[in-house]
Amino acid sequence: MNIKSRQVSLIIADIVAVNSAFVLALLLHYEGNIPAATMDIFFRSAFIYTIGKLLIYKYFDLYNSLWAYASVEELMKIVFAGVFSSIFGSLFLIYMGESLYPGIYISSMFFEITMAGTVRFSYRFFRGFRNNYPKDQPVTITGVIQFGFHFFRRLKNNYPIKKQEHEKRILIIGSGSTASLIASEIKNHASAYGQVIGYIDDDENKLNKNIAGVKVLGNSFDIVSISHRFKINEIIIAMPTADSTTMRMIIGECNRTEAKVRITPGIREMIDGQVSLSKIRDVEIEDLLGRDTVNLNIKEVASYIEGKIIMVTGGGGSIGSELCRQIARFSPGKLIILDNYENNAYDIQNELIRDYGKKLNLDVIIASVRDRDTIFSIVETNHPDVIFHAAAHKHVPLMERTPSEAIKNNVFGTKNVAEAAHEYCVERFVMISTDKAVNPTNIMGASKRICEMLIQGLAKQSKTKFTAVRFGNVLGSNGSVVPLFKKQIKEGGPVTVTHKDIIRYFMTIQEAAQLVIQSGAIAKGGEIFVLDMGHPVKIYDLAVDLIKLSGLKLNEDIEIEITGLRPGEKLYEELLMDEEGLSETRYQKIRVGQPNEIDYVMLKKSLDEVMLILKSSDKNALINFIKNIVPTYRNSDEVNTENEYKNKLVRIQ
Repeated sequence: MNIKSRQVSLIIADIVAVNSAFVLALLLHYEGNIPAATMDIFFRSAFIYTIGKLLIYKYFDLYNSLWAYASVEELMKIVFAGVFSSIFGSLFLIYMGESLYPGIYISSMFFEITMAGTVRFSYRFFRGFRNNYPKDQPVTITGVIQFGFHFFRRLKNNYPIKKQEHEKRILIIGSGSTASLIASEIKNHASAYGQVIGYIDDDENKLNKNIAGVKVLGNSFDIVSISHRFKINEIIIAMPTADSTTMRMIIGECNRTEAKVRITPGIREMIDGQVSLSKIRDVEIEDLLGRDTVNLNIKEVASYIEGKIIMVTGGGGSIGSELCRQIARFSPGKLIILDNYENNAYDIQNELIRDYGKKLNLDVIIASVRDRDTIFSIVETNHPDVIFHAAAHKHVPLMERTPSEAIKNNVFGTKNVAEAAHEYCVERFVMISTDKAVNPTNIMGASKRICEMLIQGLAKQSKTKFTAVRFGNVLGSNGSVVPLFKKQIKEGGPVTVTHKDIIRYFMTIQEAAQLVIQSGAIAKGGEIFVLDMGHPVKIYDLAVDLIKLSGLKLNEDIEIEITGLRPGEKLYEELLMDEEGLSETRYQKIRVGQPNEIDYVMLKKSLDEVMLILKSSDKNALINFIKNIVPTYRNSDEVNTENEYKNKLVRIQ
């Protein structure tokens, strides 16, 4: 039955109910002998009496709710609708000249609420009964009665009486609004989705209590034992407000079971009838390494983005495109996406047009930051108020093979955009840096350290507020290990890890972009902001977790292969150089390093010499000269000794 048919059926049922309720109240009061004059007034008033009550029902949304998911909220709607419709009915009949005993109106209201509620909640009951009735069992009187006994026993015991080998046996972590909605949805489609065995919740007051007909069986420390006891084969995590620490612990416990683990979105995505099991997804590594939500200072961010011209270089890349998405939320006067790779730029352009349409003044420019004249022309023509500089080569092994490209793109590309910003008085310039710039062991990291030096040097002599934001690896970004591991798992393995002890810092793309934007709001010029990356993660453990989350077993279904460190790769990454120091900002996840004294004139002279070396194509000469510019740059072999690694690990922990 479609929505319109259900609404018509409810209206017809309500027409019968509101009139029958009043007649029943009269029969009860007059002991079956209703005065003819009273009935005559009622018949003459019935049309307006009925229409008025139906309009009140409509006002209280009694024809829009999904009664398959009727709950206390819907019950309260019925009660209030019944009270107000009864007040209307009594006042209308008095107006028509019929002054009745008050008890008649009260009895009528009681009957009306009972009938309206019965019609609506019976739909939920019979729908659940129908969905749970075995499809292979004939619908006979005996069969229905027999199943009815089992059905009510199941409602009483809150878990199946008889287990079928093929069905899912589901344990829900959490017992709040989201969990109860999911439990109700599964129970209403038990033949398709399986049986909800119980909840897990750490609130002791909820233990052994029933919520939406399902019992709370234990706390998070009981997940493994309960899963074994009840032969759970699927676990759904329904904890939309849990912090990252709790979520990691819960997922870790779930991974100790044999059950498939899935997670549901928050209750805000499930209101207005949007309760759907299709929204439950597999647990991702982002959930396991989950980070607490970033609370942006909306007013502060809006003050430098809203109505302004914003340019994002590398706007089609993983970080750049997410910056564009976040910036678009703050209604910039114009958003300029600059990228040299047209496919990526085209994708983010289409996405933003789809999401914002004409509300967003969007311009996409295909150009390379290495083309100095073009960059200066673009900045002069568009005169952006803010530039987010995300364009860069980031892949360490590839840049080790072609160091000249890292220097041309990262160093001289940054120099071109930064000097154009200075020349045309751009208000703010925010550069995306990396933890690999700290004590670099590869040319990519060294090139980004030179970029930081350029920014700090220019900041001293410019009205433009130059700043850099430094953070570690981003989950799901281009070149990240997570997409590589997922691809290898999908192909059957092996999963390749360069070293069993290698560790990295991780954060999500969304969090990184939001913190970059927030950093831009508090920049005064010359700072290097360091984002709080949380605890370092062993890449080997990350691979193991991904294998488990994929429903596979390590060394049985898939193996991990240790391939050895790649050129320029080091076992650990740092976020701060020893001489920088670290200060708190007013934002918990953003810290700031002390500005270094950079002589920009001397740095430019050094870069002029680098340009000459680039023309000679002498790779060794280039690397040696870069080491002169970045004194902390050392070969990875020099730092990847076991003793130094152990000492560093102690300090990190």
